[in-house]
Amino acid sequence: MAATKTRGSSFSRAVSAATPSLAPGLKCGPNGTVFLSSGIPDLDKILGGGFTLGSLVMVMEDSEAPHHMLLLRNFMSQGLIHNQPLLYASPSKDPKGFLGTLPSPASSKDDKPRDRDTDQEKGLRIAWQYKKYFGENNPNFTGHRDDKHEYCNDFDLRKPLERQFLIRQHVDCVSLQDSMNLSVLLDHCGTFLSQFPRNDNNSSITTAGRIAIQSFCAPDCGYSNMEWHMLSFIRSLKSVMRSSNAVAVLTFPPSLLSPSFCKRWQHMADTLLSVKAIPDEDRELAQLLTGYQDMVGLLNVHKIARINTQVNLEYPFPWSFFCGCSTGNAAFMLFCSLSSISFILSCWSKLSAGSYDP
Repeated sequence: MAATKTRGSSFSRAVSAATPSLAPGLKCGPNGTVFLSSGIPDLDKILGGGFTLGSLVMVMEDSEAPHHMLLLRNFMSQGLIHNQPLLYASPSKDPKGFLGTLPSPASSKDDKPRDRDTDQEKGLRIAWQYKKYFGENNPNFTGHRDDKHEYCNDFDLRKPLERQFLIRQHVDCVSLQDSMNLSVLLDHCGTFLSQFPRNDNNSSITTAGRIAIQSFCAPDCGYSNMEWHMLSFIRSLKSVMRSSNAVAVLTFPPSLLSPSFCKRWQHMADTLLSVKAIPDEDRELAQLLTGYQDMVGLLNVHKIARINTQVNLEYPFPWSFFCGCSTGNAAFMLFCSLSSISFILSCWSKLSAGSYDP
């Protein structure tokens, strides 16, 4: 008797590709993307995991306060801790001096001496059985902070980054005052990015690069009045970034650009952020927020990178962070405003144990 022949379906389940092996400091994202950390835990969560490899991040500076420097410092320090080469371009004559202002990772609670009184010990004896509900499933549990290669660190702005991170890494500093011709700066970026070619057939990423460009159109730069040349540079840089395993963060003062060119620059960004100083006396915010005196600035998220997808690039309303530095750590409070409705989603340096998933 002939064997019964099973009829196969014309539809087959799509088998996902093998997860690529990633170097420390990298994380897989949706649609085949890979993230690296911005150096700010709350910002990483809002962005879905961090900055996407191959993307251009642009930050609009505030003319009244240098809060954009906080973003650059955290971004650069996080890369050096993860052994990721760095290219830093600045309008200052000595850009290497800025490396001395990079913050150091904040010491974890486990590193501090545990001097507890009797009441605290009793509390621990009572609650020890609940550790199993947090230790295995909660990545933010303090027991997991011993890993030296933490994806995103909390930084202490009062402590400079240890010299060992600056010596052992490939840190390239460029002065924008010396780059009278933007083609020279573009070649410099291209040479740096050639170390991190993107190969779709390669299932492993051994390392990633970071580019930090500060105040790109500052008056100190010789090309500050060449708006079309600067726009061409940004377009070319974005094109080169797409074929490399790196992320570029570029800050610029929008007040120095004409309104039309400022809009063009914003459209060129994959991820668009802006910073703004908080007024010293704002009664409405003071009534709405606890610890208003400790907040110094506002970080707005206008656009999130959407690579390998056709999802809309912009949010219908901006997400914002209130940031403060009262304890030396970069503290952020997530804030969303829609029409006249304002509500707080979480506060200070951490979202509540990962309970919010954007």
